[in-house]
This record gives sequence, C-alpha cells and structure tokens, in this order.
Amino acid sequence: MTGTGDDLSTPTRGRYIALEGPEGSGKSTVAARLAALLGAMLTRETGGTPIGQRIRDILHDVSVHNLADRAEALLTAADRAQHLHQMVRGALVDGRHVVSDRSVYSTLAYQGYGRGLDVAELRVINEWALDGWWPDLVVLIDVPPEVAAQRISDRNLDRFERQDAKFHQRVREGFHRLADDEPERFVVIDGSPPIAEVIDAARDGVRQRLGI
Repeated sequence: MTGTGDDLSTPTRGRYIALEGPEGSGKSTVAARLAALLGAMLTRETGGTPIGQRIRDILHDVSVHNLADRAEALLTAADRAQHLHQMVRGALVDGRHVVSDRSVYSTLAYQGYGRGLDVAELRVINEWALDGWWPDLVVLIDVPPEVAAQRISDRNLDRFERQDAKFHQRVREGFHRLADDEPERFVVIDGSPPIAEVIDAARDGVRQRLGI
C-alpha cells in the first residue's frame, strides 16, 4: 500500500528522500544541505510548484479561520499530486535523487494525529494522489517541545505554527508512531545538537540506508 513507484527496480532510478519533523526541528536547513551533498533536486511540500504555492498560501494564511480539517487534508493531497506530476516523478525516472522538505508523512502527522482525522483514510487518499510513489527514506528530525518552541519564538508564525502546544505534541507523537510502524523507511535523528552535527547524522543515515 505504501510503495515507492513503478520503477524502483530500475538501476538508474533516483531515490526519493523526505525530511520530516515538528516545527522548529531544523529540517529545512538539513534538507537544503543534504540535497547539496547528494547533488539532488531540492523541493518541498507544500508549495514545491507554482500551483502548489497557491495551495500553500491558503494553508498557511493566518487569516484563514474556517478551513475544514478534511478540506485541509484534501488540499495537501492536491499539492502532492501536482508535486509528483510536475517535479518528483520525472527527476526520479531520469535517475536524479530528490530531497523534499516535508512529504506525505506530514499529512499523516498533522492532519491525522494532529487534527484527529483517520490515518488509514488519509493513507488511501494519498496513495491515490502519489500513484504509489512514496518516499524511499524518511529522515525524521526530532526535538523536544521546549526546544522547538524556543526556536520559533522570534518568527512571524504561520497558521500551523500558531496551533497550541497540545496540537504540536500530538504531531510529534504521530511522527514517532509513523516511524515505529515503518522502521525500514525511517531514520530518526536528534535535532537538538548543533546543526552541523544534525546534518552529518542525516547524511550518515542516508548512506547507511540507501548506499548513496
């Protein structure tokens, strides 16, 4: 049900690596550096395409107050389908590695565990959106809630960052449950040390798991 696309057995197929974590984990910085080290295409969800950016504008806009949880989940799936179609699949088939700042697992953590939507249903919706092209590897960068809160305290917070502490705790616990459910797909890294150490740990994890 959570495969990695039709061409995984092709020797020249690139690898699809997702960076995940709660707000303030440092995943965006790690994703950018990891992509550079691998010579990979760097992208993101949501907003990795022009169409996706318009979806992202809705999702992150702090003036949006009445967006239904199911609508939020469907918008992330729509972004994902466009992202796969326009960016990810072509690069992988051409043999290029892809590093994405967030992926389908953010929907499972945020809209599933965070919002309380059925995770199994979200998997089905996103299996269709992704056409089977799930990440080959997820690097989950974890930080304690107090560290995450301190890191984002001086930001102009977006709609997700402004959620309450209980929401962010559910998201963090959700990521850990996802990692426990799919240990073969996840590498979990402590995001508390200096960022250079976190980047090194992420690079080591990719090398050990994917051999690249």
